[in-house]
Amino acid sequence: MPSDSTSGTASRPGFFARLKDRLGVGKDSAKSTASKLGGALDWLVGRKLDEAMLEELETSLLAADVGVDAAEDIIRRIRKKAGNRSVASVEDARAILRESIREILQPRAVPLVIPDSPRPFLILMVGVNGSGKTTTIGKLARRLRDQGLKVMLAAGDTYRAAAIEQLQVWGERNGVPVITQQTGADPAAVIYDAFEAARARGIDVLLADTAGRLQNKTHLMQELQKVVRIARRLDPTAPHEVMIVLDASLGQNAVSQALQFHAAIGLTGITMTKLDAGGKGGVLVALAEQLDVPVRFIGIGEQAADMDVFDAGEFAAALLGSAVQPPDAR
Repeated sequence: MPSDSTSGTASRPGFFARLKDRLGVGKDSAKSTASKLGGALDWLVGRKLDEAMLEELETSLLAADVGVDAAEDIIRRIRKKAGNRSVASVEDARAILRESIREILQPRAVPLVIPDSPRPFLILMVGVNGSGKTTTIGKLARRLRDQGLKVMLAAGDTYRAAAIEQLQVWGERNGVPVITQQTGADPAAVIYDAFEAARARGIDVLLADTAGRLQNKTHLMQELQKVVRIARRLDPTAPHEVMIVLDASLGQNAVSQALQFHAAIGLTGITMTKLDAGGKGGVLVALAEQLDVPVRFIGIGEQAADMDVFDAGEFAAALLGSAVQPPDAR
């Protein structure tokens, strides 16, 4: 259920310091991303960046769930940056790897900006059950409300009474209205009614929940496509953002989900949750390599302050357990 926290968004560098901690930096856990990337760089020191060493590094990247394509890309970048020289220190190794990862992530680091029009601005939230989608909607509603925008929620996940109730709790705590229908109602009809209500009430942003569709269920994807068609009857440009919420702890399965949702309805944004669960932060690098869709937010917990705007440089630094670099160092 939603947190009782009434705080706004986390401040930098506090959020990314907590991300670094929750990825396992400095801990003994062999499961953490940081222990595989940052904490496992000691063996590089004093060695030439030759093919044998690069092969070992690629193995470490794969163990951190970076994925084959991204790992190969990182190795190419490292080879170009370092040339045939020895690594002077652990921080030297981290700097080379950090910059290579940052370069892959940077083109995807595009914040969500709500324009002055159209109104209402419809954000369709998609993703499978358990990804943290409904909680992310609550956090995003809080963020947008704190920006001075009038927000409404639509409980389009009509198959789970718990999802409707959870959204209503977020609505109450954030002070925003929630449009619901009975369990089992047509999700497209819920979002249609919510859009009309939002327009009538002068709402700026309508955040619409959807059922946790399994990406391999064709009929459920077709239902999601129906939601999009219905929204476009009211506004040909809607939905104005289609954001998928992905569970980082799923590793490469999260990449597969994103690719299949994108093929079905066309994603325009990504929120990666649960970066504190299972140490799978490397999957975000794989995602950036394979899908040309902006990463809007990342999450590390249940509270509203546990979600922040994605920053490529700070995320790469957190992955490797190194200090956050100042802007002019990027």
